[in-house]
Amino acid sequence: MTSISGVGTTTTPTTTGGATGSSSSGLGSTNSPGSGLLSSAGIGSGLDVNAIITALVNAKQAGPSQQISNQTTQLQAQEAGLTGLGSALSSLQSTLSTLGSSLTFNSYAATFGNTAVGTATTLPNAQPGNYNLVVNHLATAQKRSSAAYASGSAVGAGTLTVSVGNQTMNLNVSATDSISTIATAINQSSGNPGVQATVVNGANGAQLLLTSTKTGVANAFTVNTGAGSSTGLSSLATALNTAGANEASDASLSIDGIAVTSATNSVSGALNGVTLNLTATGSSSLTVSQDTSGVTTAVNAFVSAYNSYVSTVGTLSSYDPSSQQAGVLLGDTTLMSVQRQINSVLSSNVPGNSIGSLAALGLTRNADGTLALNSATLNTALQNNPGAVQDLFAGPKGYATRLNSSLDGFTASNGIIATRTASIQNQLTNLSQESTALTARMNVYTTQLRQQYTALDTLMSSLNNTSSYLTSSLQAMLNSNSSNK
Repeated sequence: MTSISGVGTTTTPTTTGGATGSSSSGLGSTNSPGSGLLSSAGIGSGLDVNAIITALVNAKQAGPSQQISNQTTQLQAQEAGLTGLGSALSSLQSTLSTLGSSLTFNSYAATFGNTAVGTATTLPNAQPGNYNLVVNHLATAQKRSSAAYASGSAVGAGTLTVSVGNQTMNLNVSATDSISTIATAINQSSGNPGVQATVVNGANGAQLLLTSTKTGVANAFTVNTGAGSSTGLSSLATALNTAGANEASDASLSIDGIAVTSATNSVSGALNGVTLNLTATGSSSLTVSQDTSGVTTAVNAFVSAYNSYVSTVGTLSSYDPSSQQAGVLLGDTTLMSVQRQINSVLSSNVPGNSIGSLAALGLTRNADGTLALNSATLNTALQNNPGAVQDLFAGPKGYATRLNSSLDGFTASNGIIATRTASIQNQLTNLSQESTALTARMNVYTTQLRQQYTALDTLMSSLNNTSSYLTSSLQAMLNSNSSNK
């Protein structure tokens, strides 16, 4: 082999720290495209490394990521469906609570024929009936006044005693106290037995007016002075303790000829469950009848809530063959169980009840599964047999009682819907954690690929440098041989 002499000393390409470099003495320095530090992936190999890494990572990530996404979407749809179902059932159940309450059916109205005489309110224990009412006298509160005094003049010292029933108030009156001072002391006393003091400035001077705070004879007051009281204070007490034109009286009335008295004009207890609010003397008829408006309202609310439930179920369990789109709870066991239990209760009869069924009460099912109410049929039943209507819904085996009990298993805080929702939420949490872990794994995988392609770049750069060196060397040999010839 011919020696390459006179060409100069040539250094073999070396690689250090991931960078490749070469130098040639005599031929001058040669910088190849891959020499020096690799400032960007792919420079040495000529490949689009970033695109390759992205494609590889996406390919590896796509399957698991899509699976997590699909499962998350499916679970979220189920959760939304169960929430919608639970909401519809809770709304239905709230109407059942009203229909299952005896208070809904034990509602009465009491009406005065002569409204000038008074009005009436009722309780659930009222009884229907018609009565003749005569009000002879209204209950009044006792009022008494003192003699007239010059403004600010003293009354006299001593002890003023005011009593109502067995309650007594003792006031210490000083020699300089006026009736205005005494009135203030009466009103502000913590031991006040039930009187109101007022100073009336009349044509003859200032007068002290005492009024019982409650009507009726039992609430009348007496006024006295203690031993050693002055003549002036004793005179005041005597005037206030003297009967006048405005004495306490009880209300006096008769119901179908039966005498009744009351300390107040709000007469309760004379008729069970009825309170008479008297406003004037006179006579009037009194009619107590069952108020069915509450029942009608409750039944209509039930029908509306049930139809809303049917609509919700229809959406959740729907299927569109043209678009092949299914409701989120199509075929769901919980939904089907709800439907079975509700249908089982509403399609059965109430044993021992003279009405027996919803249809007989005017509640019939439409072709789409919703309910329709015949108000006339319901009103007739309420007029003719209100007790049977109550038992049909609120009795131990009534529709509201049984259906409400059935729905509890689904809507309770520890019921089926809550339990399933909690399970779905746990699964969603796990999927979120899986997604986070997948991202972390893909980050590691990306790093590994970048390291591998960096090594490939380094190797390719080194090979390119070697190729350039060999090419230059061969060219030098050819040039040398040509010159020797």
